[in-house]
Amino acid sequence: MPVATPQQYAQMLDAAQQGGYAYPAINVTSIVTINAALKAFADAGSDGIIQFSTGAGEFASGLNVKDAVHGVIVLAEAVHRLAEKYDILVGLHTDHCQPKKVDSFLKPLIAATAARRAAGQGNLFNSHMFDGSELPLDQNMQISRELLTLCAENEIVLEVEAGVVGGEEDGIDHSDVANDKLYTTPEDMVAVYEALNGLGRFMFAATFGNVHGHYKPGAVKLKPEILREGQKAVTDKYGAEAEFDLVFHGGSGTPAAQLQETLDYGVIKMNIDTDTQYAFTRPVADFMLKHYDEVLMVDGEIGNKKAYDPRAYLKLGEAGVAARMHRACNELQSTGKSIFGKV
Repeated sequence: MPVATPQQYAQMLDAAQQGGYAYPAINVTSIVTINAALKAFADAGSDGIIQFSTGAGEFASGLNVKDAVHGVIVLAEAVHRLAEKYDILVGLHTDHCQPKKVDSFLKPLIAATAARRAAGQGNLFNSHMFDGSELPLDQNMQISRELLTLCAENEIVLEVEAGVVGGEEDGIDHSDVANDKLYTTPEDMVAVYEALNGLGRFMFAATFGNVHGHYKPGAVKLKPEILREGQKAVTDKYGAEAEFDLVFHGGSGTPAAQLQETLDYGVIKMNIDTDTQYAFTRPVADFMLKHYDEVLMVDGEIGNKKAYDPRAYLKLGEAGVAARMHRACNELQSTGKSIFGKV
């Protein structure tokens, strides 16, 4: 099954850490964007991560339902079925979950995996993210410890965050956050390790000036060396085995050189959303502008059914996303490194 088992997912993360590369993690919202992700990973010969936000779940469940949990489960089950036709591995992950949504979103999804396991089936999800960055670090880690224990019981990896990713994404607005909050300190990184070590496997989204969204060159001041310094603080105190599996949020628009620098410091997962949204919409807009008189019934005309059939332009969006994700595999150096069939 190309959706990784818990053991295969752990081996994916290990392979990236040891090999000095990272997995593109794409936020999807539909069957079309799921297929785009699978096409990109397969074409690149790369394993990857497909993830879902609360907003994606609401969207996928339909205008009359707007149930984030139900929609995310539907999307995850769709990936399980669609991925059967591919020869790469994908992990399934959920993106930012703030403290106020833990009981209504995160815990029900963990329970969904637990129910599948109890029925003798595989995990529905491989990992989840708890974003407690809005809380003081001690409170953040208190909830993280509880969730990591619950996840570990079900062979789920937990992603946590300390420090704030700036910008706005999917209704989460940190565009006015204080500048110092955009940079995780070495002391914070040591505190995260000490709070979570031994409870289960986790990934850590440390922040180094990264922001959600897309900005003109020079507008975002990334400091990847923060990751290096934080890793050093932890490994100096606890040994090389304490090195974090780091996550890079807000990777859209980052120069390739800076992307590759983060790989040297232990980044094994990079989230990509804004760029793929544009990669989807750009060819669709181009199609609409070029076929205006065909997709619309203008001045009493009847248009062209082949043009306004949604498949005509949605497949262009799928191809656009796949091309952007293939580029991400190249930049993160995961191309040609799938462990499918090797573990």
